[in-house]
Amino acid sequence: MLNRNIQPAICEPSHLDVQRPEHHVFPNGIVLNVLDACDSEVTRVDLVMGGGRWHQTQPLQALFTNRMLREGTRQYTAACIAEKLDYYGAWLDLSSAPEYTYVTLYSLNKYLPQTLDILESLVKEPVFPEKELKVIVDTNVEQFKVNLSKVDFLAHRALVKTLFGGHHPAGRLVCEDDYQRIVPDVLRQFYDRYYNSGNCTLYLSGKITGDCVRRVEALFGNEPFGQGTRPEKKTFRPEPDARKQVFVERSGVLQSAVRLGMLTLDRCHPDYLKFRVLVTLLGGYFGSRLMSNIREQKGYTYGISAGYASYPDQGVLTISTETANQYVAPLIAEVYREITRLQDEQVSSEELSMVKNYMLGDLCRSCESAFSLADGWIFLQVYGLKDTYFADAMQAIKDITPGEIQDLACKYLRKEDLKEVVAGAK
Repeated sequence: MLNRNIQPAICEPSHLDVQRPEHHVFPNGIVLNVLDACDSEVTRVDLVMGGGRWHQTQPLQALFTNRMLREGTRQYTAACIAEKLDYYGAWLDLSSAPEYTYVTLYSLNKYLPQTLDILESLVKEPVFPEKELKVIVDTNVEQFKVNLSKVDFLAHRALVKTLFGGHHPAGRLVCEDDYQRIVPDVLRQFYDRYYNSGNCTLYLSGKITGDCVRRVEALFGNEPFGQGTRPEKKTFRPEPDARKQVFVERSGVLQSAVRLGMLTLDRCHPDYLKFRVLVTLLGGYFGSRLMSNIREQKGYTYGISAGYASYPDQGVLTISTETANQYVAPLIAEVYREITRLQDEQVSSEELSMVKNYMLGDLCRSCESAFSLADGWIFLQVYGLKDTYFADAMQAIKDITPGEIQDLACKYLRKEDLKEVVAGAK
């Protein structure tokens, strides 16, 4: 009989056995990565193209080029694409990042021939219709205006500009006029440069059969498509604002958004994996130092978090929250107090064990399905990380000591480098 008065023992995973993708090279040079790790009759197809915000000639060019793929091709109108995807129970996700663009299709295996036909048309022959583009631009402009009334949006914009400077692609803030400069020719230029077989990597994940691979090869792997090449690596130097404190006024609001941030090490740095543990301990989960103090004890906010944002060749540590206007100053003071505690006092073994268990569980969950595995391997490709990253991450979590946490806090949580951004009422 199970005794429910006794807490179940915590079982720490001894190792992380992450399935590696099978690699195939198609006749046109595209590399296909196959992750057959699903019992359900579902397939996910990812096309990863080099070329993102870092390579655009004007703001929003990469975003709207990717977004407009579904708005009409030589074979299908936007309405037809939407109707067919809905009829076949498929889902299309389009997104762009600093250095890459992604086209992702989720499809039932029995309808894969039909959905792949649509996907091929989207990737190879979009027409960027002017009427549909105007509707989408106008919609995005209205959403942009709404966002400008939100303190969290204003604080985020101010923080990245403060950290990177207005000439850096991460710090160059989009304005309403940028939307008006988006026209079909601008999108066509970006498409012609980067959407081609020489600049594409494919991932197949889910329940993958030989028939799935053959169909993908027939549509994407035989004949080259597009005329462009792979983009060159672009490096930009941040030019941080000299100011320690930045205030963005938004009158009439009852709460202010608070963002503290600093430039820090990138994902390839030898200290990064253990630095993640420090960030999690500080504010990366519900039982973190910042949550326990500022939310539970002081009651200044409903939630506060510390996180790591990755940019090409650069990492950013951010601490984010919203609070009533009168609590902004004491809240910031408590953030510094918690950083000082991490620098002056070693974390207890019990608290560190709790953080480790949380992170190990989260790491295991990130590799539990075919689609999360695909996300993981795409992540390694995008950031140029080693194939041993997952095992190294687990080992770093298990090995880190209270003394190392304290050393990392002294080395990387430099209070003098933290920029304080507040958006709200005076």
